[in-house]
Amino acid sequence: MSAELISILVLVVVFVIATTRSINMGALAFAAAFGIGELVADLDADGIFAGFPGDLFVVLVGVTYLFAIARANGTTDWLVHASIRLVGGRIALIPWVMFVITGALTAIGAVSPAAVAIVAPIALSFAARYGISPLLMGAMVVHGAQGGGFSPISIYGSIVNGIVEREHLPGNELFLFLASLVANLIIAAVVFVLFGGLKLTRHRADDSSSNGSTGDDRGKGASPESHEDTRLTPPRMATLIALVALVVAVLGFDLDAGLTAVTLAVVLSAFWPDTSRKAVSEIAWPTVLLICGVITYVGVLEEMGTIKWAGEGVGDIGVPLLAAVLLCYVGAIVSAFASSVGIMGALIPLAVPFLVQGEIGAVGMIAALAVSATVVDVSPFSTNGALVLAAAPDVDRERFFRQLMIYGGVIVAVVPAVVWLVLVVPGFG
Repeated sequence: MSAELISILVLVVVFVIATTRSINMGALAFAAAFGIGELVADLDADGIFAGFPGDLFVVLVGVTYLFAIARANGTTDWLVHASIRLVGGRIALIPWVMFVITGALTAIGAVSPAAVAIVAPIALSFAARYGISPLLMGAMVVHGAQGGGFSPISIYGSIVNGIVEREHLPGNELFLFLASLVANLIIAAVVFVLFGGLKLTRHRADDSSSNGSTGDDRGKGASPESHEDTRLTPPRMATLIALVALVVAVLGFDLDAGLTAVTLAVVLSAFWPDTSRKAVSEIAWPTVLLICGVITYVGVLEEMGTIKWAGEGVGDIGVPLLAAVLLCYVGAIVSAFASSVGIMGALIPLAVPFLVQGEIGAVGMIAALAVSATVVDVSPFSTNGALVLAAAPDVDRERFFRQLMIYGGVIVAVVPAVVWLVLVVPGFG
């Protein structure tokens, strides 16, 4: 049995044990990375830790730390009320507002995880307040980010179009952007219907309510606490300034979202230690362990060549259409655990040999690969999915993790086949 196949089987075992024995999957993945790295791949500790996602670790810690402070001093409550007033109390519009905001941020150049890191904590706080499914709200945020993610001036769009140009393939920037936007918009609409969005249209929120009451409760009077929630106190004002500073620093000056969030959280803690004292303990440490462990193991797979081995095995198939759909699935499966951009950078060159033959339309194939490799970022093992999992307040985190994993699995199973059928089979480009 080849080392590559052994490493894939061990990953399956990790999933099975974590599911059946309720052990943190990240801890299991660290142990598996150590065992496979040392015994099979002949890697030392430095080689194993090369895949540790230090940047993601800081993003998860920093963002959850900052928003734990925002929850403690009531800033997220204030933002929820402001959102309700903005849409006239129509709760059903809020998930779509979040979709549009994250889509606009990525379309104008924000890195997808940065946009999700900014929007997800606010969106999920709203979901917790008004009884909206956290899976619905989290999916709307992530799909919004990916919907705008391939505009000609976006990070993803610029990278993919650059790869296409370097490989001397025909490209169409507008087709790529619209393919991703339409795919994510359709998925978001399906999610909205399936996970209770239509029921939300029957309710209107009273912006003076602090307990999730709907318009049916108007006239009964608001509690003193609800009026307290709508006041803009000095700590809340400072926190709002910090959140604006986070957006400006990340989008305007390309600073790291995690390091910026940690710095702002520390500044707030220094001025208001009472409301910030418990914030560190509210950082999503189990989620951090889970995500960092799994991604470290995937890094070992990349280091030992398992990902390249799987991609080349697919590329060697003599039937172009079959190879195309399999490459879409490889991109979706691997991207659910690793960098979407990195996967696209590896898969597009692998597709070149049969694209130059002219039997497969290059424009459609590249769009299908791009959508397949990014739409799965709702997986809790991807950066965006991990941010959603970490940002959700007042949820059963293990249950929410399983929901995200199942939803991500459905996306991985269904979307690559659909985009292959719609974009590749007709032969666009």
